[in-house]
Amino acid sequence: MTPAPATSAPAASAWSPLRHATFRWLWIASIASNIGTWMHEVGAGWLMTSLSTNPIAVALIQVTGAAPMFFLALPAGALADVIDKRRYLLAVQLWMASTALVLALLTAAGLVTVPLLLGMTACMGIGTALMMPAWSALTPELVSKTDLPAAIALSSVGINVARAVGPAIAGVLVSLSGPWLTFSLNAVSFLAVMAVLFFWKRQVEPNVLPAERLLGAMRAGLVFSLESSPIKRALARTFAFFLGASAGMALLPLLVRGEMQGTAMDFGLLLGSVGVGALVGAAALPAIRSRISNHLLVVVASVLYAVVLAALALLRDLIWLVPIMALSGAAWIAVLSSLQIAVQTSVPAWVRARVLSVYILVFFGSMAAGGLLWGAIASRYDVAFALLGASAVLILGVLLTLRLTLPVTEAEDIAPSLHWPTPISPKEEDIDRGPVMVTLEYSINPADAEQFTRAMQEVRAMRRRSGALTWGLVQNTENSDSWLEFFIDGSWLEHMRHHGRVTRADRRIESAARRFQRPDVELVIKHHLMHVAHR
Repeated sequence: MTPAPATSAPAASAWSPLRHATFRWLWIASIASNIGTWMHEVGAGWLMTSLSTNPIAVALIQVTGAAPMFFLALPAGALADVIDKRRYLLAVQLWMASTALVLALLTAAGLVTVPLLLGMTACMGIGTALMMPAWSALTPELVSKTDLPAAIALSSVGINVARAVGPAIAGVLVSLSGPWLTFSLNAVSFLAVMAVLFFWKRQVEPNVLPAERLLGAMRAGLVFSLESSPIKRALARTFAFFLGASAGMALLPLLVRGEMQGTAMDFGLLLGSVGVGALVGAAALPAIRSRISNHLLVVVASVLYAVVLAALALLRDLIWLVPIMALSGAAWIAVLSSLQIAVQTSVPAWVRARVLSVYILVFFGSMAAGGLLWGAIASRYDVAFALLGASAVLILGVLLTLRLTLPVTEAEDIAPSLHWPTPISPKEEDIDRGPVMVTLEYSINPADAEQFTRAMQEVRAMRRRSGALTWGLVQNTENSDSWLEFFIDGSWLEHMRHHGRVTRADRRIESAARRFQRPDVELVIKHHLMHVAHR
């Protein structure tokens, strides 16, 4: 499907992305799949408490599910940017369905042990790590630019519809038949997404350049993330929130089964309350965002979640915990959707999945580190002490990142500018040779030199984001007016990719530096192809 053409008018409503057919069907199918995923998580968490009462073992369910992100997020993001997303996602969905089915059969046969459950959870985590960058990067292909923020919010709504329904169903099923049935239904739930992907007639713009190599693509995504100030701010806020907030979900099974002597239905009820709260919160977010900034929204929601963790540490009555968990869901979705919107709308298409993989890496890394940390503290002391500690860490994170405002990026800013003139290409057999050094000769009035060098720091970051391996700025010792900027791309092919990656926002950065160029002197740009002697 080809997205509808962008217009200057805003989206009609929060539901307007559903007018795009492929997005609508994938959204519905993903709700079914996510219901299965939440049922699976409840079943796995409850099964682990049946196999072991050790807090670390219970918390390791979250850790092993998230740990594959450390190894696979960046390769998965690179693959999603350089190969066909549709076929890639079909293969990953098949892997996850097979894993869930095998776990269901082993559980039904009574063969599951603690190491085996952790191993199968890791296999599901591998599938999640491979899927998430591609899945997240898919949304801009399915909707228009004006509908993108609403589509991201709707995706969060879908997840939390599942979060409200899945645990409640799982609580009943685990009570009636045991965890094996939740794993079986999760395996079936992947079929809906696979069906939509199979019948989707994805149209891909032909690329005249060869596909990027995997390692180079990974490096480009990582460098872009490290050189982008908006992305770095969003990543810092992600770590600051989820390191502390992870304690709520990691320790909830222990809280219910150990300290409250609750049942699987109680556990499912509390998780369902989280989902209901998230759903209500997501519905209220458009009105809230029209009154306050995303930055302030994340600050307020983070403080609310810290209050939730403190309440979980102190209260044991289900009547109080149900609304408290609902509040946690509203706070969670406010932070999560704000961070996702900030990242998605700040990244150009060519590197979107890779930057999203870095965001996902930080997200799951924070969750895994937090789960392990709070599980270890609960094991050494108790659950209440761990939850209070997590609440304090969350407040500390808010204070440390208070000045890191979330980016607000217009869709046109990340569109390709295509303003660089096409250089004279070398011979066809030389297109993969390199490195290529590009030089720009400036003539700057000495009175403007300090402002020029400051502006060029933004240029440096921009060149690096777009693929330059090295950048430098030097001044002629014999003529203080003469400055030379140089940057190096890995090959002529990489330099041509660099041409296509420069955005309209990047063009403004260039213009801000070039305004110091003497008006009577032409800016000279030269390309140098390194010659390597044949051996």
